[in-house]
Parts: sequence; C-alpha cells; structure tokens
Amino acid sequence: MAADGPRTERGSGVLELPSTPRLVCVEYPGLVRDVSAMLRTLGGEEGVSRIYADPGKRLELYFRPKDPYCHPVCANRFPASAMLLRVKRRSRRKPPGEPDVQFEMEIIGIVTTVYKFQGMSDFQYLAMHSGPDGKQTSMYDKVLMLKPEKEEFFNRELPLYIPPPIFSRLDTPVDYYYRPDVQHREGYNNPQVSAENLIGLSRARRPNNAIFVNFDDEVPTKPLDAAAQAWKKVCTNPVDRKVEEELRKLFEVRPVWSRNAVKANISVHPDKLKLLLPCLAYYMITGPWRSLWVRFGYDPRKHPEAKIYQVLDFRIRCGMKYGKRV
Repeated sequence: MAADGPRTERGSGVLELPSTPRLVCVEYPGLVRDVSAMLRTLGGEEGVSRIYADPGKRLELYFRPKDPYCHPVCANRFPASAMLLRVKRRSRRKPPGEPDVQFEMEIIGIVTTVYKFQGMSDFQYLAMHSGPDGKQTSMYDKVLMLKPEKEEFFNRELPLYIPPPIFSRLDTPVDYYYRPDVQHREGYNNPQVSAENLIGLSRARRPNNAIFVNFDDEVPTKPLDAAAQAWKKVCTNPVDRKVEEELRKLFEVRPVWSRNAVKANISVHPDKLKLLLPCLAYYMITGPWRSLWVRFGYDPRKHPEAKIYQVLDFRIRCGMKYGKRV
C-alpha cells in the first residue's frame, strides 16, 4: 500500500488515510473464543459505551458475570495512535522464482483509545461448602434467591456468605523499599509513643493551636493563647482584619460551620484560615457534629435547634459497578 504513495527522501512511502471510523481497543486478558461471551464479561456493548463516555472511569471485567460474588479486573484508559488492519494471505501455485504467497492489507479504522488491564486480579470469594468427605459443594442455589420463594426459604439456617466490598486497596504491585533504622546522634531521645500516633490508628495530629473536642468533653469558652498570638503575627494588613470581622459575623449568624462552608462565604487564603479558625471556634472530632467548627461557648448538645447542623456523610466508591447511580 505504501508503495502507491509519494516517496520521501529516505525512500519510505507516505499514505494518506481515507475517512475511516475511529475505534476503541480493549486489550482483553484472555483467549477469546466467543465474542458474545467476551462482551458479557465487560458489561455488554452498552456497558462499554457508558464507560467510554466518561474518561474518568475504568473498564471493569467480570470473569464470572452471573456470579454476584465476582470481583472485577479494572482496565486503565490511554490515548493511542494506531490502525486496525485486515490482512489476507493468498497462496497460489506459481512458476519457480515467483512468490507463491501474496498478502493483501486493508485499513479498517484508526484506534484513538485503548484500555489496558495492567493490574492484578483481586481476591475472589466463592460460596462453597466443605462436606464430611472433603468435597467442595457450591452454595449458590441455596444462598441466592433466583425465583419467588416461600417463607421457609428465609427461615433456613444458612451462612450468609457476605463478602467485603473490596479486598485489596491497590491492584498493582508495590515496592516497599525497606530501609534500615535511622541512626541518630548520641544523646538523641525518641519521642514518646502514644495511642494517637501509632501506625495503623491515626496520623499524628499536627500542631495548629486548635482545640479538639470529643462528643463527651466540656465545651471551651475561649481560644488558646498560642492561637491568638499566631494569628496576630500574620494579621499584618487591613484585608486580614476584614476577614477576621467577616468570620466573626458568620459565627454570630450561625454557631456551627464547616471549613468548606466558610471558604464559600468569605475570600481567605487557606493558610490564614487555618490560623484564624482556632481563634473563634473549637473543632469537634466525634459525634453528630464531627469535623465541624463550633463557636466558643456554644454547646450543640444542649440546643435542640443545632440538630440541623449535624453531618450527613455518605460515600460512593469510584469505579464500582453502579458508578454514580444511587
């Protein structure tokens, strides 16, 4: 095909591509013998089209699409610049000295997007029962309700077989790069270990002069002296004093605010807001008003009208089967 086009200086051929369709490539991690079965593992053509319409989503492959316990393998989306060719090989009997095989190539389309399954398969959960003889028996027919059942079906004593929504946080191998202990100079004392900064429990709290209050603690009435001094050091222009006055008015109108709500109502740099909030409010870390800033001296537990400020927290995992539909 390239020989029909114009030649460049180095002798390679140049071919102008016709108006061909744009295609999407899926690098399927398996041997495909049945195209229909392969598409079912990807959610069908409709499912693939829905994922392609949202560039932020990952394509999910269910090796057992009818099994509700099956965890998917996810593919990442990448831009591509490739062509899909149809190659035909024709064999003919030719006189000696002439090639007996001919190849014909045709451009089917241009591939602009490719989905690659680069991660490992997640752990799988099988609803199986081990009998006295050690033989494994599937429990799907007894656990899953495939048709309308009578009341006896729900009163049977059976294991629930409830798998977790996710087994591993990452689907790609991670190199930990273990290193030896750090050698300190003589006379160095390690900081005291507390329950607040143990690995696996919570991150060590950063010092920002804020007062953190649990749901059962007493309510503070004034800020720490260190918080007032820290804000006094950075409050060097009239704009900062105006922001402080605006924030005071916000807490007079409403005693409970979230950080994002404050940022939506006043224009303030995040670094200065971090120093200003501890001067006017305390931070709740547990209870219905968790992660909210409450005006000093105000106890939401004693005011029924504060119920409207309670936090409603719900989360949807990105890339799951149902996407953003709730």
